[in-house]
Amino acid sequence: MFSKKLFFLFLLCIGFAGCKMYTPQQQILPEYIKKIAIRPFLNKTSQLGLEDKLYVKIYDEFLHDGRYLITSEEEADGVLVGEITHYILQPISYGANFEIQQYKLRILINIYFIDKKQDVTLWSQPNLEGMTVFYVSTQPGGMTEADAREIIWENLSKKIFTRTVEGYGSVTGISNKKIPPKQVE
Repeated sequence: MFSKKLFFLFLLCIGFAGCKMYTPQQQILPEYIKKIAIRPFLNKTSQLGLEDKLYVKIYDEFLHDGRYLITSEEEADGVLVGEITHYILQPISYGANFEIQQYKLRILINIYFIDKKQDVTLWSQPNLEGMTVFYVSTQPGGMTEADAREIIWENLSKKIFTRTVEGYGSVTGISNKKIPPKQVE
């Protein structure tokens, strides 16, 4: 009886010793990429000036880190390219007199990184989302729409920096899949 329990425990230990958690290999930029250019973003929304604010935040994120020299596109080994595709400001709560009290702001961007030496796209990310929920400035702890955008720019710039420098193989965007329309018979 004792030997069966011991044998089972032995097999269990061997089974656990052979099991490993799958961890994908870290995908970092090739060693020859030392200089990065950040192309000014395109803005496909009706909101003016969004592209400049996002560009500055991303530029500052790379500059603050200091691992890569930020340069012109002609001198760069790699180029970060992006476009702002959607700006969605949606009211989500109302007061007693139907005044808006809280908003959800979503900004979607398409972004990709080009290896200029090999002339290939190393990674691309459609529909990278920046989102925040905020109370209007007349509410306690509220903020303006411009303040909410600054939070999103900060979050997106960190995501883009991390994706570029520490792991361009991960997926962080919103799925492009859609529910097919209902067919009428």
